[in-house]
Amino acid sequence: MKYKFISDSHTHSDNSFDGKDSVIMLAERACSLGLYSLTVTDHCECNEYFEKDIRKDIERSVRDIHKAKGLYADKLKIYTGIELGQPTQAPDAARDALSLAEYDFVLGSLHNIKNEKDFFFIIYTPENTEGLIDRYFDELTELVKSDCFDSLAHMTYPFRYLAGNADINVDIKKYSQRIDAILELLIKNRKALEVNTSGLRQVIGRTLPDEDIVRRFRELGGKYVTVGSDAHRWGDIGAGIEDGYNMLLRCGFTHFTVYREHQPELLPIL
Repeated sequence: MKYKFISDSHTHSDNSFDGKDSVIMLAERACSLGLYSLTVTDHCECNEYFEKDIRKDIERSVRDIHKAKGLYADKLKIYTGIELGQPTQAPDAARDALSLAEYDFVLGSLHNIKNEKDFFFIIYTPENTEGLIDRYFDELTELVKSDCFDSLAHMTYPFRYLAGNADINVDIKKYSQRIDAILELLIKNRKALEVNTSGLRQVIGRTLPDEDIVRRFRELGGKYVTVGSDAHRWGDIGAGIEDGYNMLLRCGFTHFTVYREHQPELLPIL
């Protein structure tokens, strides 16, 4: 690999409802690729937390991560993470999930807006798309104002499915003021912005968020950026991370961020 400190900070094991492989398999793949670090961030959908007993999945994830840490201590830095979905929709669930472990890293995510399905399942039309995106940015702003996460995951999440499932072209520049406000909140609150590389292997063909937004984050004074593949199977561990680093360099970043015990560690890209 071109870069010394390749780190994948967004991955899912079979303790996520849509994950395929064990934490051990993810760690083995990371080792085989020569990664510097791996953060396992299994799903915790707060709006379904009590209904689907997600607590047991998170507890199992934490146990599996600790086992992997012991097995690979001399080969790979493994960090305990969680992807906290929709925390402002169910604050009690978010608090309970965050009490289950001494996490290194928390991703803040918004997969669905209130009273709607995950954006993956929505049927998009020219009539409903603009309203859905407006509501997404409203609720994303609410999430960013909270203090329950370290890095904001896949900021342009709905656009992944607008491009892939609906083939609806939405000009994201229409939302530039909304996006700037969110980026400024992240900077003010000393939070990180995630560069999610999953879009590079999907129809959308770009990172989430894309290069223009990452560059704007830098222009506004953003310092912390995490990079994650959003892998849901062992074969996608590390996928697109080097492309993400290339993009960060083009945007003017010299470092990316890995979190240990919620503390940002700036690592040189080159």
